[in-house]
Amino acid sequence: MTTTLNDTAQSLLSNLGIDTTADFPVLEQLSDNRYLRDLKINVSNVLNNSQHLTRKEALLLALSVAANEKQQLLIDAFTKAAEAEGATAAELSETLACTSLLSTNNVYYRFRHFMDKEYYTTAQAGIRMSIMMTPVLGKEFFELMSLVVSAVNGCEMCVRSHEESVLKHGASEARVLDAIRLGAVIKGLITVL
Repeated sequence: MTTTLNDTAQSLLSNLGIDTTADFPVLEQLSDNRYLRDLKINVSNVLNNSQHLTRKEALLLALSVAANEKQQLLIDAFTKAAEAEGATAAELSETLACTSLLSTNNVYYRFRHFMDKEYYTTAQAGIRMSIMMTPVLGKEFFELMSLVVSAVNGCEMCVRSHEESVLKHGASEARVLDAIRLGAVIKGLITVL
């Protein structure tokens, strides 16, 4: 079955490099063009117009959110776009590894935070995290990506820890906010795909 998408939805998908002839039932149901226009503008702004993220960085962060949410169309689109911006195979691989590690950590540390029991909070995590030691993406950007994934997954303890770390590695609060905004917008985009 072919969907009937309005011009704004088709343009949004085309700008992302996504085949507009596939089925997008939620996107098709959205009849409020004001929202679709806002979504298209928001996606374009976070991917193309950040003052504190390069386009490659924005695409790698978007890829991390898409991978976290298991949205294969966007994983493919953001991978292709990041490669076009010079992302290496090692950087793409590390983005996926970082996302997987943070998904693991977010579950574990959210539990510890929710329970707030001494035994849980003082026990060794027992989770290997060697990728964090010398990341291909650089420590500051790896921490920024970790922060975005942690925010999407709602781990307060992880968000606080990674925000503190990314600032210690030289990021500005404006850069942090651009990255979090990007994560929020891509999460919203995923909701309608």
